[in-house]
Amino acid sequence: MPRRVRAVIDFVLDLREAVAANAAAWVRVYLRHCPGVTMAPKKIVFIHGMYMTPACWEPWTNRFGAKGYDCLAPAWPGRDRPVAVLRRSASDPKLAALTLTAVLEHLSGAIRALDQKPILIGHSMGGLITQLLLQRELAAAAVAIDSAPPQGVFTIKWSFIKANWGHINPFASKDLPATMTFEQFRYAFVNALPLTEQRAAFEAFVVPESRRVPAESLTSTARIDFRKPGAPLLMIAGSQDHIIPPSLNRSNFAKYRRPESITEFKEFPGRTHFIIGQSGWEEVADHVSSWLDRVLR
Repeated sequence: MPRRVRAVIDFVLDLREAVAANAAAWVRVYLRHCPGVTMAPKKIVFIHGMYMTPACWEPWTNRFGAKGYDCLAPAWPGRDRPVAVLRRSASDPKLAALTLTAVLEHLSGAIRALDQKPILIGHSMGGLITQLLLQRELAAAAVAIDSAPPQGVFTIKWSFIKANWGHINPFASKDLPATMTFEQFRYAFVNALPLTEQRAAFEAFVVPESRRVPAESLTSTARIDFRKPGAPLLMIAGSQDHIIPPSLNRSNFAKYRRPESITEFKEFPGRTHFIIGQSGWEEVADHVSSWLDRVLR
């Protein structure tokens, strides 16, 4: 039997079996027999930052899920527990032992296990992690929101020093987690929000944090090759952000010199570090959605 006829018969048989199973299997068969055909990624991995859990992404996963995306929000190691439980672990040495390397390897493994390269969306330290995973070629596109700075990107702006002092204090023991008080959270995350909204966010999301994660972000673990070509990257800043000032986000973005790569920046006026959860977060999410439609379709 001629090879071309055999290929057509194999395709039809595979297709019949797949249709009987489910639509996802049909797509896999189609792509296997038509390797020149590509599809826009429909899977998003949301990456939380310090003092947070995946719970902070729930409104975003709902919104993007309604747009047809398959949304995942994996926890950092040890963060797959309720906020109330984690708060009772404020003296847990296991939490204090968490490193940026451990978070990166944990998330890298989860992403490599997926059936396609996902879109990555990260906030704060999760934004830096998103930049690092993009550098590892694990993303079809990436969005870094209020991203913590990689190695070599720094500012002496007072709000940055004050907001970060709780976990970068060199005199504090790394063997105990850092805890953020409500007053610290008000200044660092939600400075421009109404008091009721500040309190609600604090009670819903804030957990203890390992000091080793931000400490390691100052080392070569967090080094970015800003000239390496790669998938599209959007960086977002909030104009009222204290802990990651917009000027620091711009410095981070300005380092990128990637030939033939899409790299864009957007600053939202009136937004704090809690840009992903404060009132009006939908505008930010919809900007991300429109950008993805433009660069990936």
